[in-house]
Amino acid sequence: MPDTSTAQTSPIAIIGAGPAGLFAAERLSKKGHKVHLFDHMARPGRKFLMAGRSGLNLTHSEPLDLFLQRYGAAQNRLEPIIRCFPPEALRHWAEELGEPCFTGSSGRVFLKSLKASPLLRRWLNRLQEQGVQFFPRHRLTDMQGLSLTFQTAEGPVHRTAQAVILACGGGSWSRLGSDGHWASLLKDYCTPFAPSNCGFMPDWPEEFLLRHEGATLRGITLSFAGQTQRGDIIITKRGLEGAPLYALSALLRQALAKADEKGITIHLNLRPTLGTERIMERLSRQRIRESRSNKLRKALGLDRTMRELLVRLCPEARTARELTNAITQAPLRLIAPAELDRAISTAGGLKLDALNDNLMLHHKPGLFACGEMLDWDAPTGGYLLQGCFSTAYCCAEGVHHWLSRSLPGKVTP
Repeated sequence: MPDTSTAQTSPIAIIGAGPAGLFAAERLSKKGHKVHLFDHMARPGRKFLMAGRSGLNLTHSEPLDLFLQRYGAAQNRLEPIIRCFPPEALRHWAEELGEPCFTGSSGRVFLKSLKASPLLRRWLNRLQEQGVQFFPRHRLTDMQGLSLTFQTAEGPVHRTAQAVILACGGGSWSRLGSDGHWASLLKDYCTPFAPSNCGFMPDWPEEFLLRHEGATLRGITLSFAGQTQRGDIIITKRGLEGAPLYALSALLRQALAKADEKGITIHLNLRPTLGTERIMERLSRQRIRESRSNKLRKALGLDRTMRELLVRLCPEARTARELTNAITQAPLRLIAPAELDRAISTAGGLKLDALNDNLMLHHKPGLFACGEMLDWDAPTGGYLLQGCFSTAYCCAEGVHHWLSRSLPGKVTP
């Protein structure tokens, strides 16, 4: 049962019913606070459900010091926040809700059910039992201190809260609720959104993309700026998608921002497990009169898409040595990241230096923020959800202490 000793007459308003908003609501309602949760979508957790369609990757099991490095430029700021609610705590939370976890061969931590929906149902039931009130189809349109205005089907609605938590998400997958609309209310505190964990557009003609749409380059590696990532790349009519690109997306995006219209060059290895000597040996055994396409198919098992791709990337390669270099170091030119709305996550958003250590905005007493709307970036692999949960935990603790007058800056709404 919640501790009702700290219950207040006015509610805490949380804007956004994604994982960060839901977790902040859970933490605060458990402490006895009256919590109202607003979202402009009809149902909570839409993007959370989408993330779990292929098996919900909750967090990662690697050592915490290595885990923290995945947050790049935001590591120093996020480190104390994540240490307060680390991966083991997130895993324990899921299991305490009745959803056991397991660690995959990659070190990623998944729910055993491989679905987000059972966890979300249990979670929402808990929130209802703790007294959290949900207000769907409420889009935040204005904030004046702790006075809020929402647009609803019935017209504008005004609410006043004793504290406000913004958990509004980033700027991708708008159809699931994460549309970045909130940024217009905090223009002076935000950096522009940018796609992260996203696909990229190569300098290939549309005809080539359409002809090979849906084809997968399996088990390849991509290398750029001293980093190499292995996995599968999928060709779509919009460009290239896949885990190796997602892992390199921050580096690639930053390099493209500084490049001219010709873009940047990364290197593709179509057979990274063989090594150059073995590839050379296999190609050398092929008959001299054999066509290049047949040599690549018979010696290395390259499919039609890979063979045609080599023709496009390395048209002059003919000898065994030239073909070996082409296969292991094919130059792949990228000209732009994929559109923002289709990115898995976004960089940019509310600046971390606009917030104090408890994630309350400087000079805006009682206004807190957490989740993907903050300007931090991380790869897929459990780091995104962990960041959302950890910042929500810190945010909820900050609100609780602020309302308990243990932090400076307390004002009466």
